[in-house]
Amino acid sequence: MRMRVAIAYNEPYPSRYDAAGEEKAVLGVLQAVAAVHQALLELGYHVTRAPLAPPLEQARKKIRSLDVDLVFNLFEGFCGRPETEALVPEALSKLGIPCTGCPGKMLRLALDKVKVKVLLKTAGIPTPDFQLLNHHALHMFQLSYPCIVKPRGEDASHGLTEKSVVTDFASLKKQVRLITGAYGGSALVEEFVDGREFNATVLGNSQCTVLPVSEIAYSLPPEMPRILTFASKWEPASLYYQGTGAVCPAKIEAEAQERISQTALAVFKLLGGQGYARVDMRMNQEGQPSVIEVNPNPDISPDSGAVRQAEAAGMPYPQFIEKIVQLALEKEYHENKNPSDATKRQASPDGNTAEYARIQGI
Repeated sequence: MRMRVAIAYNEPYPSRYDAAGEEKAVLGVLQAVAAVHQALLELGYHVTRAPLAPPLEQARKKIRSLDVDLVFNLFEGFCGRPETEALVPEALSKLGIPCTGCPGKMLRLALDKVKVKVLLKTAGIPTPDFQLLNHHALHMFQLSYPCIVKPRGEDASHGLTEKSVVTDFASLKKQVRLITGAYGGSALVEEFVDGREFNATVLGNSQCTVLPVSEIAYSLPPEMPRILTFASKWEPASLYYQGTGAVCPAKIEAEAQERISQTALAVFKLLGGQGYARVDMRMNQEGQPSVIEVNPNPDISPDSGAVRQAEAAGMPYPQFIEKIVQLALEKEYHENKNPSDATKRQASPDGNTAEYARIQGI
C-alpha cells in the first residue's frame, strides 16, 4: 500500500503584495508545488494537493479533513499575514500527522528577525548591529552608516530594493517611512556588511548535515548595492536579476567553508531547527561569517539555492525530496515512543518499515 502524501501550500489570491508589484513571489510557490508533486510520484507515493486560503478557520478545517500519512509542507503563510506560516505544522502536530520541515515554533520565531538577532547575539553568533525604528523613533538612531532597512517580519526579499541601503539620515528617514507604511509596525535597520555573501542549507533532526556552501556572485554596476533585492529573485528583465548569480560549491578555502558550515549548524540548533533550513551570511571585517537571515522554510523549487546545494552534494532532486520526507518520519518516530499506525505502516513508499529503519539507523 502506497504512502499517502498531501502537499500543503498557499492558494494565490489578491493581497497587499499586488499593490507593491510583489505578487510574483506569492505565485512562485506553485513552481515548487509542481516539482515536488512530480518527484513524489516518481518516488512511488500517492500524492494529493491541499491548497490553503483564508479565512484561518477554513484552512484549519481543511487540514483536519486530510486523510493522509504525511503532509509535505510548502505553506508560506497567508498573503499579508506572515505570522500564519506556522499554521500547518501546528495543526498537524495536534492531529499526530507527520509534517516535513521545521516545527511551528521555529517558523514563528524566524518570522521575527529582531527576536532571532537577539538570540544570536546572546549566543555569541555574529550578526550585524541593529535597531528597530519607525518615524517617531528616528531621533534615536545610533548605528554606523551604511545601513540596510528591511521589514521586520517578511521573507522572499519583500521590500528590498537598491534604495534599501542608506548612507545618510535623509535616505534612512525615507526608507523607514516607506517600509513601515507598506508593511506596518517598525522597520529593522542593520549596519550593512559589504563582504562576500554565502548561504548554507542544513538537513537533519538530532543529527544534521550541512550541504555544500553557495556564494552569491554579484556583477552589478558599482553604484548598485550588492544585495538580494526583490528584483534579483523575481524580475528577469532587471539589472539585479541579471547581475546576481550563485556559485556552488563556493570557491573558498577549507577553513572558511568550515566556519560557515559550523555557523549554519549552530543557528539551526539554537532556533530549534528540524528537517531543513537555510542560513544566509556575509563575511565581516574580522573574516567571520555574520548571519543576516535565517529561513526555516526556504524555496525548494528545482532552481533554488537549497536544491543547488543538494545537487552539489550528489543528491538529485527526487533524492532530496525523499530525504525531506524521511526526516519528517524520523522526527515523528523519535518524538513519539509509540509512533502512529501510519508511520509504522508507511515508513517508506512501499511500506517497508524494516528497510526504512536500516537506512535511518533506528
